[in-house]
Amino acid sequence: MNRPQTQEYPEWGNRYISLVEGNITEVLTHQATDFPNFINNLIEKGDYAYAPGKWTIKEMVGHIIDTERIMVFRLLCFARGEKAALPGFEEDDYVANAHFKDRTLFSLSEEFAILRKSNLYLIHSLNEDELDRIGNANGKEMSVRALTFILAGHVIHHTNVIKERYL
Repeated sequence: MNRPQTQEYPEWGNRYISLVEGNITEVLTHQATDFPNFINNLIEKGDYAYAPGKWTIKEMVGHIIDTERIMVFRLLCFARGEKAALPGFEEDDYVANAHFKDRTLFSLSEEFAILRKSNLYLIHSLNEDELDRIGNANGKEMSVRALTFILAGHVIHHTNVIKERYL
């Protein structure tokens, strides 16, 4: 799968897409095991937040899971030719209403692994025409291809944040 062109996604997408190196399907596949393994090494730090008002590691992983679901929903809708604009989401509200602190970090890492592996079946099934399709979410147009790269880049971004600010 080729990298998306800049006209295929809103400016904010570059924050994530620029982090992705190599074959996107290989990156996504490796993240299905590498990210949970990384998280499982932080079990004792699951409730840690690096500053007041910042998410705990559990909340960050929960946010990654929520975002994966939302981006794949968008990806599916756009790949299937949805013409209606999809809503945005407020990540802080989602985290505040999710009670991730009540979960174990291990259960969150397992959930991510299963979710990503499931999403890979959909991604592998897409042809070039479907990857090129554009849809609208939160008032911005983006391609299915760009959403695929955003999925990978989002995990890379938050892994970097955990390494830089939480460890």
